[in-house]
Amino acid sequence: MVQAVWNGQVIADSKATEVVDGNHYFPPEDVDFGQLEESDHQTTCHWKGQASYYHVVVDGQRNEDAAWTYPDPKDEAAEIEDHVAFWNGVEVGE
Repeated sequence: MVQAVWNGQVIADSKATEVVDGNHYFPPEDVDFGQLEESDHQTTCHWKGQASYYHVVVDGQRNEDAAWTYPDPKDEAAEIEDHVAFWNGVEVGE
């Protein structure tokens, strides 16, 4: 079981993450989207495509752009479509 935790709150919890480039990508059904707010921030990966970001919000505290997803990845990254990964202080591990 892999969890993503920030400020003591579990944001995602899964037995089925996909590990790509050293990041755990959580299936959408294993993510608490009630703790995420959509961000306008986007980045582009040369082989995965365009990433969209979320702010992680726990107990009124906000971690800007701390989660991302590939809603329409390139074919090479199809297995992480709509999965969510975390960084920027969000602890991910077993």
